[in-house]
Amino acid sequence: MRQPVVPDQNSTVVTPLQRRLSGLRPLLVAVALSLAALPLAVAPNLSTAQTLPTLGDTEREGLSPLLERKLGEQIMKEIRHDPDYLDDGPLLEYLNNFGSNLVSVRPDVRGEAGYDFFFFAVRDPVLNAFALPGGFIAVHSGLLLAAQSESELASVLAHEIGHVAQRHIARMIGQQKQNSMIQLASIVLGALAGVSKVGGDAAMATIMGGTGVAMQRQLNFSRDAEREADRVGLQILRDGGFDTSGMVAFFGRLQSASRNFGDSLPPYLLTHPLTTERIADIQARIRDQRYKQRADNPDFQLIRARVRLLQDNSAQGVRDAQAYFESQLRQNTKMQIMVSKYGLAYAAYLQRSYDKAETLLQEARSASQPMVPSILFSNLEIDIKIARKQPDQALKIAEVLRKQFPISRMAARQYADALIESRRYDQAVAYLRDQAQLYRNDVAVQNLLAKAYAAQGKQALQHMALAESYFLSGSLPAAIEQLGIARTAPDATFYDQAMIDARERDLKEQWKEEMKETKGRG
Repeated sequence: MRQPVVPDQNSTVVTPLQRRLSGLRPLLVAVALSLAALPLAVAPNLSTAQTLPTLGDTEREGLSPLLERKLGEQIMKEIRHDPDYLDDGPLLEYLNNFGSNLVSVRPDVRGEAGYDFFFFAVRDPVLNAFALPGGFIAVHSGLLLAAQSESELASVLAHEIGHVAQRHIARMIGQQKQNSMIQLASIVLGALAGVSKVGGDAAMATIMGGTGVAMQRQLNFSRDAEREADRVGLQILRDGGFDTSGMVAFFGRLQSASRNFGDSLPPYLLTHPLTTERIADIQARIRDQRYKQRADNPDFQLIRARVRLLQDNSAQGVRDAQAYFESQLRQNTKMQIMVSKYGLAYAAYLQRSYDKAETLLQEARSASQPMVPSILFSNLEIDIKIARKQPDQALKIAEVLRKQFPISRMAARQYADALIESRRYDQAVAYLRDQAQLYRNDVAVQNLLAKAYAAQGKQALQHMALAESYFLSGSLPAAIEQLGIARTAPDATFYDQAMIDARERDLKEQWKEEMKETKGRG
């Protein structure tokens, strides 16, 4: 069935992806639907509150913070394995920096659970966003393109943060245990079915069947949940210095666009019911607030250019994006020239036209003056240099970038990759081992470490690093298999064998526990 698309006001309508998404979309829609159907008491007025309300013990007992996080992590394991999960370093870094800034302006949104929020994107032109249990928040590529300002993007993410901060899933289970367990069980079973030999259709049937039963019983409560998330979101926007009218503008545009779709509403409106009363409530809360104009970070527009290509990176998709960027150049503003040239440079890189990509990137840099140089320029330049087999030049740029942005995970990974490409394997291993100690959950670090060990011919250490990568990705059987390969490697020392044995016992015990839980669920 054709999916409706809400386009950028200045863009042509995005063509829906040609292939059907087999495993990811049913899971994401079901999770979002479960949040939309949460049974809640009438939310307190949060517009004047200084802190978020503490949830009652009765509501909390249904799902502990630890179990809620575990459920979110389980779903994320399946999402990360899907090809439409946008595992793009610059995009992930932008979203997490932006989202973390929203969370930091009101630390109380972490609540008693103290969640570490994680923000990510999904390749899908359909306008949608959703929150998973435990602090995982997603946005569709289509929504990123539809947002006209950072305030509008912030209004959506802040709303989803409100869902997490108020622990809506835990409250759902606390008040309606039977109905909620139907939903949560269907989500988890659907996730498992989506990666089994049964396939995506079984996942869709499992998830939607259970969700539908619960929604019929609980739909009347969803508007209260949305109003509560709106109020928390408005607090975050106000305290973060964003334009609070961005929420009204974005929701208003959604409401207007929905009239063109008839019965086929965008998923965001299905999972986040939008009513005239809800918009009026937001307008009433911001009426007395002083208008606060906020200049967007140039990276917002650069990321949107990148997302336009990531959303459909097929040959035709890249050509369509190039035509869009060329049309935008006619606006002849410095910002638009910078963004369009960057988009054209990235498109040329994807087409392996590296000379053209370098020229366009330099033109984008020139147009960015006197704005603050973007990390995205150096990121693309390093990628181009490595692709052109110029690792020493890439390393020089990466060294400067790492010093300029010392806490950037993207800069750290590119520096390590440039070390490996420059054949400085010992230096790369030493750096990556330090990174692995500092960031124990970074899959990319373990993959780079395995790559560096492989270049050194250290087979045992290579497969031990791959085992950690698979473990962090949620694939315990593959991790255990890699440890078995490491044990039989000809260069495995006595110390390596001891490390392998200890880690294998630990992983096998975890796998046994997971199998027990799976069996217990049915």
